[in-house]
Parts: sequence; C-alpha cells; structure tokens
Amino acid sequence: MHVPDGFIDAPTSAVTGVVAATAVAVSLRGARRELDERTAPLAGLVAAFIFAVQMLNFPVAAGTSGHLLGGALAAILVGPFTGVLCVSVVLLMQGILFADGGLTALGVNITNMAIVTTVVAYAVFRLLVKVLPRGRRSITVASFAAALLSVPAAALAFTLMYAVGGTTDVSLGKVATAMVGVHVLIGLGEATITALTVGAVVAVRPDLVYGARDLRQRLRLRVNGELVDAPAAEPAPVAARSPRKVWAVGLVTSLVLAGFVSFYASANPDGLEKVAADHGIDKKAEDHAAADSPLADYGVKDVTDARLSGGLAGVIGVGVTVVAGSAVFWAVRRRRTAHPADVSPASTSGA
Repeated sequence: MHVPDGFIDAPTSAVTGVVAATAVAVSLRGARRELDERTAPLAGLVAAFIFAVQMLNFPVAAGTSGHLLGGALAAILVGPFTGVLCVSVVLLMQGILFADGGLTALGVNITNMAIVTTVVAYAVFRLLVKVLPRGRRSITVASFAAALLSVPAAALAFTLMYAVGGTTDVSLGKVATAMVGVHVLIGLGEATITALTVGAVVAVRPDLVYGARDLRQRLRLRVNGELVDAPAAEPAPVAARSPRKVWAVGLVTSLVLAGFVSFYASANPDGLEKVAADHGIDKKAEDHAAADSPLADYGVKDVTDARLSGGLAGVIGVGVTVVAGSAVFWAVRRRRTAHPADVSPASTSGA
C-alpha cells in the first residue's frame, strides 16, 4: 500500500504531512512511557523485522499480491506510540533508499500504514484482551483479529484520501469496493504473520511483549472485608534476563528473510498497484525522486545477478533500518531517563 507520487494532489499531501508529523511528535513523547531498558533495544529490531517481512509479497488473488503492513505487530510488541515510530522509520528508509513510496506522499503513507493501522489494531487488541480469558492464547487470538482489521481500515483510509485529493476522475465506489475487498484478503496474511510472531515471542519471553504486560494476575488481599491489590511483587527472574538472545535471533531471522527468502516473493503487483491499474488511479503517477538511488527497486546498482542484487539490498535495508530505528529509540529512552516526570507509575509497573 505504498502510495507513489502523483496519486494524491499537493494540498492533500501537505495536510497528511502535517497529520503525520504531529502524530510522530506525539508518539515520540508517548514512547517514553512505553520503552524501558529491556524493550528499547528491541524496538529497532521490530522496525528491521517489519522491513524484512515487507519484502515478502505473498499471492492473494488472481494476479495480485500483498505484504505485511506491520502496524499491528509493532503496536502489540512494543506499544502503540513506539509502533507508529517503528513503521514510520521503515517507510522513511524505503522512500529515501529504495524508491518505494513517493517522497511527496510520505505523509499519506505514514498516515495510512503507520497511524491508521496502529490505532485500529491496538484498539481492537485491547478490547479483545479485556473480554477474552486471560492467557497467552488470548494474546495470539487478539493479535490475529487486530491485524486482520487493520489492513482494510488502511485501505478505506486511502480511499477517503483519494476522494478528497485524487488526481484522476474515477468511480470512488468501485475503488472502495476493490480496495477493501483485496485488502481483506491481504489482511488474512497480515493476521497470520502477526499472530505467529507475537505467539512465538510470548511463548519464550512474555515480559518483552508490551501487549502481554497484564498477563500476570496481581494478587488481591481481603482487608476489612474488601479486596485490595497487594503491593507489587519483585519482578520474576525472567524479567531480569537480558533480551540479547531474542534480539540476536530476531536480527538473524530478519537478515535471512530479506537476504534470501525475499528472492522467492511473489512478483505480482500488490493490492494498491493492482487496483490503481484496473481503475485508472495511476494515470498521473510520477517517477520517484530517488529512482536513481543505488538501491532503487530493492536491487544493488551494477550487480547483474538478480538473486545477489536483491539479497544484498535486503541485507543493507535491514542493517540501515535497525541502526536508524535503534538510534531513534535510544534517544527516546534517554529522554525518558532525563525526564522521569513523563513516566507514569502504571507504565513502569506493567512494562
């Protein structure tokens, strides 16, 4: 769902740019309450993992493919504010280095793929976690449903933006039907990837999953006939373990997916590309400003072997994204330390 330059007019792109910049600013502040000494190093890894998995287009219908958007996955693993930042870092790296997603459309893409997906997914996730039985299986089920709904929500958001600032005269009803229809199918892939990933991390280190921070039932005591929360206990030994092993496994997995498995990804156009071609949305699409980038279209310039070129581009992308993301979250973590007033007691006890 990477929107290229030319799909949305300049005024609408400018407005979404302001929306995106405001959301990123709010998320930078909100992430201070979500990140701690254990989860901050993992946030950069989550961004790199999303970058890697977005290279793995999977077939969803005749001549159409889809890929992970990542908002639900990021929100559940590291928190909704940090999730917005994770996906935004990915989109920035893709737009600048790989000519994927227009630069003038960066605000549109952040709004659709980072903000809408994260907000919708986390709202659905929290609602389901409250009503489902407490347990790891419920976290996985809620992750699946949240991710599934987040993708058509982003497709609908794009359709609304196109209704306001589209550059071609097309039937919006047909576009909306096509966009939501194909992205419901893509959402099934998104939901599967998200549930499997969240479930795997929860199984080995639930203390590192932001969305699973309420799994442990707080002890309640009866005092003078009333039930009250017992004082918070010392963290379980697992919470004191270093996340380095999870970080290393995640980084290796990301490198393998981007550097090797991506070669076997579907070459079919993704959902937006297919709908745009079928309905004439792409008539005024513009060439990307970074089309001459050495890494444009996820290949290394002057490397003639397609497998090697794509693999190197994927490895470079994962490396650049994990470094950029880690730098952002390290800075946010330092701001949290420097401004302890920004950290609420609830956030420190539930991380």
